[in-house]
Amino acid sequence: MSDTPATRKAALWVGAVFFLGAALGCVLGYLFAHRPVNAANPPLSEPERRAQRVQQLTKDLSLTPQQAQQLDAILLQRHAETKAIHEQTDAQIDAVRQKGRAQVRAILTPEQLPKFEEFLKQMDEQRKRNGPQPPPH
Repeated sequence: MSDTPATRKAALWVGAVFFLGAALGCVLGYLFAHRPVNAANPPLSEPERRAQRVQQLTKDLSLTPQQAQQLDAILLQRHAETKAIHEQTDAQIDAVRQKGRAQVRAILTPEQLPKFEEFLKQMDEQRKRNGPQPPPH
């Protein structure tokens, strides 16, 4: 094959198109992989989740309207009970966390304390950003 200017120009164009396609693929892949999760479907509130569950069970089990109403009341009561347990255990976990932090502070030097406090601040911010975890299904 002869190495004419037209051949070199065509090869350059093929290479440029290939490179641009690969770069675009990388950018789109990165954007897709790092898109916010559930951006299109924000999490449902507890009443919305409960209504959805009642609706699904009403359909799947052919519940009567009275049974659906009773189911809703049962789910509401169980949610209140589990929420109370979560609040109780969250308080216990926080007490253990604070105790551990105090113990760590007791072994640190005055130079180490500010770094530890900054570390704790970052951990608390991360915990706050992540928010409460949804209950298991």
